[in-house]
Amino acid sequence: MITRSNLAEQYQIRSKHDWASLSFFSSTSNLSTSTTDVVIFVICELVILALLVFSVVSLYFSHLKLAFILVSVGLLLLVCVTIAKQVTEAR
Repeated sequence: MITRSNLAEQYQIRSKHDWASLSFFSSTSNLSTSTTDVVIFVICELVILALLVFSVVSLYFSHLKLAFILVSVGLLLLVCVTIAKQVTEAR
Protein backbone atom coordinates (compact mmCIF):
# COMPACT_ATOMS: atom_id res chain seq x y z
CA MET A 1 0.00 0.00 0.00
CA ILE A 2 1.36 3.40 -1.00
CA THR A 3 1.21 5.99 1.74
CA ARG A 4 2.13 9.64 1.82
CA SER A 5 5.17 8.95 3.95
CA ASN A 6 6.46 6.41 1.41
CA LEU A 7 5.94 8.87 -1.44
CA ALA A 8 7.62 11.66 0.50
CA GLU A 9 10.58 9.40 1.28
CA GLN A 10 10.95 8.39 -2.37
CA TYR A 11 10.77 12.04 -3.42
CA GLN A 12 13.51 12.99 -0.96
CA ILE A 13 15.73 10.17 -2.20
CA ARG A 14 15.20 11.17 -5.84
CA SER A 15 15.76 14.86 -5.16
CA LYS A 16 19.21 14.09 -3.75
CA HIS A 17 20.40 12.70 -7.09
CA ASP A 18 22.53 14.97 -9.19
CA TRP A 19 21.26 15.74 -12.70
CA ALA A 20 24.46 14.21 -14.07
CA SER A 21 23.08 10.77 -13.25
CA LEU A 22 21.36 11.02 -16.62
CA SER A 23 24.78 10.73 -18.16
CA PHE A 24 25.08 8.04 -20.83
CA PHE A 25 27.98 6.07 -19.46
CA SER A 26 27.58 6.62 -15.73
CA SER A 27 25.00 4.77 -13.69
CA THR A 28 25.86 6.43 -10.40
CA SER A 29 25.71 10.06 -9.47
CA ASN A 30 28.48 11.74 -7.55
CA LEU A 31 27.40 14.85 -5.69
CA SER A 32 30.96 15.97 -4.99
CA THR A 33 31.80 16.77 -8.62
CA SER A 34 31.68 20.39 -9.65
CA THR A 35 29.30 21.74 -12.25
CA THR A 36 32.08 22.42 -14.72
CA ASP A 37 33.29 18.82 -14.50
CA VAL A 38 29.77 17.59 -15.12
CA VAL A 39 29.33 19.88 -18.13
CA ILE A 40 32.65 18.77 -19.61
CA PHE A 41 31.79 15.10 -19.14
CA VAL A 42 28.34 15.52 -20.72
CA ILE A 43 29.83 17.37 -23.69
CA CYS A 44 32.45 14.63 -24.15
CA GLU A 45 29.75 11.97 -24.04
CA LEU A 46 27.73 13.82 -26.66
CA VAL A 47 30.83 14.03 -28.87
CA ILE A 48 31.34 10.27 -28.47
CA LEU A 49 27.74 9.67 -29.46
CA ALA A 50 28.13 11.95 -32.49
CA LEU A 51 31.30 10.10 -33.54
CA LEU A 52 29.46 6.79 -33.37
CA VAL A 53 26.59 8.15 -35.46
CA PHE A 54 29.00 9.57 -38.04
CA SER A 55 30.81 6.24 -38.22
CA VAL A 56 27.55 4.44 -38.96
CA VAL A 57 26.77 6.99 -41.66
CA SER A 58 30.22 6.55 -43.17
CA LEU A 59 29.71 2.78 -43.16
CA TYR A 60 26.44 3.32 -45.01
CA PHE A 61 28.35 5.22 -47.70
CA SER A 62 31.07 2.51 -47.80
CA HIS A 63 33.90 4.55 -46.30
CA LEU A 64 35.44 1.84 -44.15
CA LYS A 65 38.65 3.70 -43.26
CA LEU A 66 36.75 6.76 -42.08
CA ALA A 67 34.38 4.60 -40.03
CA PHE A 68 37.32 2.82 -38.41
CA ILE A 69 39.02 6.13 -37.60
CA LEU A 70 35.84 7.58 -36.08
CA VAL A 71 35.20 4.50 -33.94
CA SER A 72 38.83 4.48 -32.79
CA VAL A 73 38.70 8.16 -31.82
CA GLY A 74 35.37 7.59 -30.04
CA LEU A 75 36.74 4.67 -28.04
CA LEU A 76 39.89 6.61 -27.17
CA LEU A 77 37.79 9.54 -25.98
CA LEU A 78 35.60 7.17 -23.96
CA VAL A 79 38.65 5.73 -22.22
CA CYS A 80 39.96 9.23 -21.50
CA VAL A 81 36.61 10.33 -20.03
CA THR A 82 36.44 7.20 -17.88
CA ILE A 83 39.94 7.80 -16.53
CA ALA A 84 39.16 11.47 -15.92
CA LYS A 85 36.01 10.52 -13.98
CA GLN A 86 37.99 8.12 -11.81
CA VAL A 87 40.62 10.78 -11.15
CA THR A 88 38.03 13.39 -10.17
CA GLU A 89 36.24 10.91 -7.90
CA ALA A 90 39.56 10.12 -6.21
CA ARG A 91 40.06 13.82 -5.38
